Amino acid sequence: MSDPHRPVLLVLGAGDRAYRAFPLQEFAARHDLVLLDHQPPDWIRPYVTDALDVDLHDHRAVTRAVTELALRQPLAGVTTYLEHHVELAAQLAKELGLPGAAPEAAAACRDKARTRQLLAEHGVPSARSVLVRSAEEAAAAADIIGYPVVIKPRGLGGSAGVRRADNREQVIAAFQEAAGATLIGLEKNAVTGVLVEEYLRGPEISVECVVQGRGDVHIAAVTRKQLGPEPAFLETGHLVDADDPLLDDQVLRRIVTEAIKAVGVSSGILHVEVRLTSQGPHIIEINARLGGDLVPRLVHLATGVSLPQAQAALATGDVPDLTASVRQSAAVAFRYPPATGTLQTARADAVSADWLERLVWTHQQGDAVTAGAHSTINDRVAHAVVYGPTPQDCRVRLALALQNLTVDIAAPVRTTACVR
Repeated sequence: MSDPHRPVLLVLGAGDRAYRAFPLQEFAARHDLVLLDHQPPDWIRPYVTDALDVDLHDHRAVTRAVTELALRQPLAGVTTYLEHHVELAAQLAKELGLPGAAPEAAAACRDKARTRQLLAEHGVPSARSVLVRSAEEAAAAADIIGYPVVIKPRGLGGSAGVRRADNREQVIAAFQEAAGATLIGLEKNAVTGVLVEEYLRGPEISVECVVQGRGDVHIAAVTRKQLGPEPAFLETGHLVDADDPLLDDQVLRRIVTEAIKAVGVSSGILHVEVRLTSQGPHIIEINARLGGDLVPRLVHLATGVSLPQAQAALATGDVPDLTASVRQSAAVAFRYPPATGTLQTARADAVSADWLERLVWTHQQGDAVTAGAHSTINDRVAHAVVYGPTPQDCRVRLALALQNLTVDIAAPVRTTACVR
C-alpha cells in the first residue's frame, strides 16, 4: 500500500540484485516505487509498493500499463538505472508531462555514432569515428584513421564487443565480433551498426555528473577505472576518492560540461567516460543514467552523496541534496575466471574487517564462464567493495579480500563423434 504523503516514482527494469539493490533501496528512501519489468524478480519486493509484469519492449503494453496506473494514483516521476530503458523513460516522462531528459537527448547518448557527430559539431574533444556497414568498410576506415584503431558496437555497453585492432586482419575479425556482440539483452534496445574509432592513449576515468539545467553540471565524483589487458577493454575495478585532484581540473570540467550540452541533456544523472590523453581529456561515451558496476555505491561510501536519491529527486522535480558528508576513498574489484570452462569451486576464506563493505559471488558451481579476450561482464565470478582513508589503503584492502578467494574451473569436455 502506497503512502499518500510520499511521491510515487515509476522505475523501469530491475536488473540483477548484486549490482542494482543499492540504487533501488536509495530510490525507496523517499519515494513509493512502482516497478515495471517482465517477470519482476522477487528480490525487489522489500523496496517497492507494486511491481507490474510488463514487457518493456512492447510499447503498447507499456503505454497501457502506465495509463492505467496513472488513473489509479498520480505519478511524480519516471526513471531507470538500466541503459536498456533510458530512452523509454524519457519518452514516458514527456508523455506524462513529468521532469526528465528530452527523448532525443537520451537517444543521442544511446547511439554512439550520434554522440560522436554532436561532439564533433560542437568542437568537444573526442575520438575520430566512422560508422561502417561491412568488414571491408571497416578496414578502409581504419586505413584512413591510422592504426591502432578501436572497433565497437554502435549501441551496446560494458565494453562488450570492443576491441583494439593493429592491422587490417584484426579489423576484419573485430568487426565480426562487434557486429554479433550481445550483452544482457541490451542489443534488443540498441541501434545496430559498428564504429571504427581513433585509439586514444591514456588512463580512463568516468565523471559522475548531476545536471540541473542546460550547462548547469555538478561533478559529484571522478571514478578511476582499472582495465584488463588489451585488445579488450574489460573493466576490472573502479576507485572513487573524495579528494581526487581531477575534481579541481577546470579543463576536464569544461569539456564534460560542453559534452553534456552538445547531446542536449538538461536534467538527470550522467556517467561520462573520458580518456586522459597527452592532448587533454577526450570524451569516450556519455551515458544518460547512473554508472553501473556499483559506482553509485562507491560515491556514497567516499563522499556521502547518494546519486540514486539525486536521480529520484530530479525525476520528481525536486532539488537534490548534494552535500558531501564523508571524505575518504572506496573501491570495487571484479574477479574474472582464470580459465574457460565450468565453475567447479567458488570459496572464500573467512574475511572479517570493518573496511570490507561486501564480498559477493555472482556465479555458482556448475556455471559456464569464459576467460581471456572473449570474457564479458557476465563472466565475473565475484566482486569486493572496500573503503579507507586513501586510494592506496583501498588497493591494499582489495588485494587482501581477493586473495582469500578460491576459484577452480573445470575445462570444457571435448567429445569426438564417431562416423559410421
